[in-house]
Amino acid sequence: MGSQARWGKNVLIAFLSLFFLAFGVNALISAYSTKNPLEFIMYFFSSSLIILISMVGIIYPVFRIRAILKPNKMDENDI
Repeated sequence: MGSQARWGKNVLIAFLSLFFLAFGVNALISAYSTKNPLEFIMYFFSSSLIILISMVGIIYPVFRIRAILKPNKMDENDI
């Protein structure tokens, strides 16, 4: 099934990514309250990058855990 360290690493990555996703959404919402257009662009693109990276950090453990739990199937022709 996998070692405890592997499970712990995947869960830690997922929780940190959820935290940064919330932080990025909060930064995106606060970008709309700025008065300066240059500040808006800077906040908008930086928060979008934070959200993008955190989504990758959420998707990564899902695929890693799926690979751990999925049984390794061999074709009958490979034997």
